[in-house]
Amino acid sequence: MLLERADTTIEEAVTHLVGLQAQAPYAPYFGLWSRLRSSDTTGLANALIERRLVRVALMRSTIHLVATADYRSLRPWAQPALERELDTAHKTMLAGVDRQAVAEAGEALLSARHLTPAELGASLRRRWPDRDPRALAAVVRNLVPLVQVPPRAVWGIGGATRYATAATWTGVEPAPAADPEHIVLRYLASVNDVQTWAGRTRLRPILEKLRPRLAVFRNEYGTELFDVPDGPRPHADVRAPVRLLPEYDNLLASHADRTRVISEEARRRITTRNGMRATFLVDGQVAGAWKLRRAKRRVTLDIDPFRPLSAAECNEVETEGARLLAFAAPDAGHDIDGTCRR
Repeated sequence: MLLERADTTIEEAVTHLVGLQAQAPYAPYFGLWSRLRSSDTTGLANALIERRLVRVALMRSTIHLVATADYRSLRPWAQPALERELDTAHKTMLAGVDRQAVAEAGEALLSARHLTPAELGASLRRRWPDRDPRALAAVVRNLVPLVQVPPRAVWGIGGATRYATAATWTGVEPAPAADPEHIVLRYLASVNDVQTWAGRTRLRPILEKLRPRLAVFRNEYGTELFDVPDGPRPHADVRAPVRLLPEYDNLLASHADRTRVISEEARRRITTRNGMRATFLVDGQVAGAWKLRRAKRRVTLDIDPFRPLSAAECNEVETEGARLLAFAAPDAGHDIDGTCRR
């Protein structure tokens, strides 16, 4: 949906994209704005409040915004990555702990009331006093399907992360097991790309089983690329319009080979200690980063190009930036700042 904005609903877009990465609470608002012809902050906020969309730990053990109906199938698919993260991040502190007992205790607490991770960990520590409360809370997060409830990520309100069990919040239990073939068909690329997106390994047998149903190509490095036979495949000469992407956008976070959209130098410049900067694309390649600054009644879009931009490119970046400002701050004054403005 980055070559041409789609004329579809927020929920249909989130489903088509198999969710949007959402560690930054407002990132999905900008991710959808960049992909839809009609998108506003109220529509996504209402979908969260009305429980049609949920924020839940899924692929790569990261927070994703997904359609409530999708959570049911995607949670068991993501479970191996969630369990692996527990061992990676908390193995020492959880040595000898009955993780299932911790998960059940946490589920009981969260079925009674919504809790922040700190509150959940403190409550669990009463039973496991010699354990790190953060590790205890992580056990519940990664073994029990949890939802981050509003007002977290509600535009203009926001708030601390608070958990509820997904079952009590949505009224839907996760599927007993994932349907790998169905899910892989929704996110086709190379084998390594699919594995990077999922946070899982050993997925080649699934793609081999699907091979007779797929179109198969090779890129310039000889890597096989899988696609549905009737999928849209624009010609290489098609020029991609400027797009402003949010922090952690899946285009940059969920492929093994990202060089088709970002150089190694640019990748280093967008990677920070705390995550990933928001970026902008020029003709399909990351050409810089952006951020919003708010001061009283004015909002400034800071543009940080990573290479010299032509006058035409600057004009296109600023035109798209003005649209983003109108979307994000319709009642404020607007400025655009950066090396594009001389």
